[in-house]
Amino acid sequence: MRPIQKNWGLKRPDTNIDHRRVPNLRRYFERQGASFPLSSDPTAFKTGDIVSWNLPNNLTHIGVVSANKTASGTPLIIHNIGSGTREQDILFLFEITGHYRLNQ
Repeated sequence: MRPIQKNWGLKRPDTNIDHRRVPNLRRYFERQGASFPLSSDPTAFKTGDIVSWNLPNNLTHIGVVSANKTASGTPLIIHNIGSGTREQDILFLFEITGHYRLNQ
C-alpha cells in the first residue's frame, strides 16, 4: 500500500474528496495512461487535451485546450480561475505540470 500524500495535512484519505482538486485529477489521468510529455511546442497540444499548471504561490490550475488559436498558432485554453469560464492565451504563461489526452 502506498503512503498517503499529505497535500492538505490529512492523516487519511478524504472520503468526500472534491473532484476539482487538481492533484487528484492529475493522478487519475496518469493512472488512465493519458499522460503526454511536457512540451514548449504549441503543436504538441491538441483540441480537448487537458493541461495543468503551477501558478504563483504554488497554487494548482487546470484547463482544456481549445480549437481556437492565437495569431502565432498557440492554442487558447478554456479555464475558470474564479471569474467564470474564459478562453485565454495562457498555455505557456505558467509552469506546465501535466499534459493529458483521453481517448488516444
